[in-house]
Amino acid sequence: MPQPAMRQYALRWTALLLHRFSGQVTSAAEATHADAIHDLRVSIRRFSRCLREFAAFYPRAWRPIRRQLSGLMQLAGAVRDCDIALELLQKAGVSDRSPIARQLQARRRQAGQGLETEARLWKTQAVTRQWRKQLEV
Repeated sequence: MPQPAMRQYALRWTALLLHRFSGQVTSAAEATHADAIHDLRVSIRRFSRCLREFAAFYPRAWRPIRRQLSGLMQLAGAVRDCDIALELLQKAGVSDRSPIARQLQARRRQAGQGLETEARLWKTQAVTRQWRKQLEV
């Protein structure tokens, strides 16, 4: 059985990482520039890992939350993949106006819009507020 001091430690870190994640969702809902995507993905990974490591304190909540995080991570990953591919094309000297670059730019715009839409939905539905209640943080 987990000790009370450890529970307090877990709750404190979970609350902190959930707060950071919530801020990154807000940023992604407003704009999906490369830095916002990177920060969102980092916050998802950290919060998800926190839930996994402290699963004993959240026996019913941690798995469903991690599944939801995984879906958002996939959306953010699609945008990030396009950003990386475009960077590599630029480094290789491929013009931004080349067919492949334009195709990637279009895919990136579409992925970015999908992520923005999902992030706005999360904010509208107050997903992180619901999680706070489930996690009791």
